[in-house]
Amino acid sequence: MGTVGTLRAAGVRAGDEVVLSAYGNADVARSVVELGAVPVFADVDAESYCLDPAAVADAVTSRTAAVVAMHRFGRRADVGWIREVGQRHGLLVLVEDEPGADPAGAELRRAHAAYLDSRLNGVWTPKPAAGHTYEQYVVRVPGNGRPDRDAFGRALRAKGVACKVPVLAPVYRMAGLRRDVFLPETERAVDETLALPVHMGMSRRELHKMVGACNALGGLLQPAF
Repeated sequence: MGTVGTLRAAGVRAGDEVVLSAYGNADVARSVVELGAVPVFADVDAESYCLDPAAVADAVTSRTAAVVAMHRFGRRADVGWIREVGQRHGLLVLVEDEPGADPAGAELRRAHAAYLDSRLNGVWTPKPAAGHTYEQYVVRVPGNGRPDRDAFGRALRAKGVACKVPVLAPVYRMAGLRRDVFLPETERAVDETLALPVHMGMSRRELHKMVGACNALGGLLQPAF
């Protein structure tokens, strides 16, 4: 049915507010706008990159009709707590998988992730969580924001590591979706995150080479603690 159809079927109408994340949810936000409803952006949890239930609760107003939560990078959103917020305020809670999610190969990706967790330094590795399928292995590059992460990424790509920035900008800075808001954890995640490859075709040798390339670049980084 899709986001628009589900929201419409649940009675969400023009002028209603729908709470969602601004970290990589542009298509969902556009679906809300297509319905004539108003996207309201809540901040993300610093570890999961999914909606922070406490931020959802703070974003609810008398006009709020629904919350759209999305699992991120193979990490599950805190659906139980978000549903509690929804029940407390009589809201529809819609939970969606990230586009392109592929459960096939999850065990191998977990094995790759465990190898990286134990060997990487100079970056913040993702915190392990039950059910994490590591659709992307997303690290944080500490420092003074995007220039540090971008320089790190360029240096890795020059060494043959196919890393990428997973989210380029908060949704509330995009054309047609601009809002006068500032969500600190969303901003930090946009500035610091870098996705390292953990696809099924990677060999242990390739993982070892990537670890060596990452760890050799520690001098580019500034302490974040």
